[in-house]
Amino acid sequence: MVDRTAQPERTMGHTLSYAVNCSILFTELPLPRRPNAVRAAGFDAVEFWWPFPDAVPGDHEIDAFIGAIRDAGVALVGLNFAAGDMAGGDRGLVSWPARSAEFLDNVAVTVGIGAQLGTRAFNALYGNRVDGVAAEEQDELAVRNLAAAAAAAAEIDAVVLVEPVSGAPRYPLRHAADAITAADRVERATGATNVALLADLYHLTVNGDDVEAAIARYTDRVGHVQIADHPGRHEPGTGEIELDGQLTALQAGGYDGWVGLEYKPSTTSTQSVEWLPRARRAAQH
Repeated sequence: MVDRTAQPERTMGHTLSYAVNCSILFTELPLPRRPNAVRAAGFDAVEFWWPFPDAVPGDHEIDAFIGAIRDAGVALVGLNFAAGDMAGGDRGLVSWPARSAEFLDNVAVTVGIGAQLGTRAFNALYGNRVDGVAAEEQDELAVRNLAAAAAAAAEIDAVVLVEPVSGAPRYPLRHAADAITAADRVERATGATNVALLADLYHLTVNGDDVEAAIARYTDRVGHVQIADHPGRHEPGTGEIELDGQLTALQAGGYDGWVGLEYKPSTTSTQSVEWLPRARRAAQH
């Protein structure tokens, strides 16, 4: 393993902007206090997995979440649609027949939050394969549900993200090409062009994708980027992924969006962002 933790003031070669994923970082704090902690650490933007236990939470819960973002003075640049019980192994509702209605109900809530906060990227986790349902049937359902999400997102000039995921054996999207195929199916069926690839460089690496080749081929289809090092899924510099080179290649290919810090801190959350000089934490665009 390459240990770069002794060089916290490394300067990254690209000038992309970073957002902190508050569903995996700063979890030592109650959720409403995390955006303020991110702001205190010098960042301007956050992203979240679905932050509520229910797909359709009460108005007071939604208002409290929106208030926490606004009070901290940070931008919410990415938000997941409801994805089921993530801790229990669920990985999305998009292709899950028994929960399709729940997903569609959630779309309105999620995009509604985005409309209030200026969020322009929503991650639709595809869902695991389900026993007793043909893969083709699940994929057809996914097209319909992604199309519905894309139509709602288009109303606020936003994109729906499709993400390859690791560590979930029954999740069918593993490589960048799998997510692109899902997006292409939606475009062929409906004409929607706002379904994009979420390029999580950690998940792609763990799944054995050729990340450099995927960047070269699909940068123009990337709607959002997330990073963690491997092995360990910790902060950059604790593993072996050449994240700086990959991010530089993405930027050289025309990507100018956000990079989500979606890693498990190897120490405290505050210490785990020290790899990035404080001057680089504020938005670069």
